[in-house]
Amino acid sequence: MSILKVARLGNPILRRGADGIPLDQLSSPQIQKLIDDMVETMKEYDGVGLAAVQVHESRKIAVLEVADNPRYPQKPTVPLTVLVNPEVTPLSQETEEDWEGCLSIPELRGRVVRYKSIRVQARDRSGKEMDFVASGFHARVVQHEWDHLNGKVFLDRMRDFSTLTYLQELARYWAGK
Repeated sequence: MSILKVARLGNPILRRGADGIPLDQLSSPQIQKLIDDMVETMKEYDGVGLAAVQVHESRKIAVLEVADNPRYPQKPTVPLTVLVNPEVTPLSQETEEDWEGCLSIPELRGRVVRYKSIRVQARDRSGKEMDFVASGFHARVVQHEWDHLNGKVFLDRMRDFSTLTYLQELARYWAGK
């Protein structure tokens, strides 16, 4: 496995929609290695999610996991999940605003409005159909990665840029807000 280079804001790959993965290619050694490398890269940088476009691959693959993460110690556990060709549907119009950051936009955070509860339909890394409901932080992580696969970053979802802040200032001035 390898740790991959993460594309940063400004790289055009982050603004293109990713290409779907034909199911007959999913079991290929190249795709399986990409998934393994994405998981390793996400963990190396203490991320809770990573989309293939963030590692310079225009493919509809996202990985996520929330477990013993120093950046999110109070968040509920989400098991390691691989989403291939995901589709996300809000279950209601109910939203919540919370802080988000991104490995492709290091050191910056901002408050982003997301749906509180979503339905996720995708394939896992072996091609098996997945259909589940995610809510709260889990839903936020899925929506963040799904946005990446559709050429969006969290900045595009911010309603008010007055909350855009560097991580150090977040801890100093915004903690608890």
